[in-house]
Amino acid sequence: MRNLLAPLLMLLPALALADASIQDCLHAVTAIRPGKFVKVEYLGVTDERQAAYEIEVKPARGRHWEFECSARSGAIIEMEQEVESVDDPLFKATMKVDEKQAVATATNLYPGEVQEIEYEIDANGSPRYEVDVIDLDSIQLKIEVSAVTGKIEEVQIEMWEIGEEGTRK
Repeated sequence: MRNLLAPLLMLLPALALADASIQDCLHAVTAIRPGKFVKVEYLGVTDERQAAYEIEVKPARGRHWEFECSARSGAIIEMEQEVESVDDPLFKATMKVDEKQAVATATNLYPGEVQEIEYEIDANGSPRYEVDVIDLDSIQLKIEVSAVTGKIEEVQIEMWEIGEEGTRK
């Protein structure tokens, strides 16, 4: 019982910083893309300089979707669809940077252990690698690298995660 309570108790300080509840964000996501909730992450810092929830949904049919929802307002601030690999036609259509280069870019700036790599299509149709790294200070980072330009587009700090879709590395 103690092992289950400890992670939940650690969430309380982070949740105190949020004005919107997780429920607000789950409702906002469901209004756009109904489906099964696969994973919820709390991002302490986003590029918008605010806390957010990242919510992953698997619809009854089709691809997983990730939504970033403001922990302040409960509004959706980003939406991406996930694909299984670089071989997906949506990803491959404009990809110019391979996975190895993207990981090198991420870990050269943020050294650490790569935990997971996801393949995402941004709202504008641009493919991105999301490289999850535990850095040298044991901080979980989500680093998004453009598969078109090879540049880092986002870096976020993951404070906690509920659920898991499986590790792809």
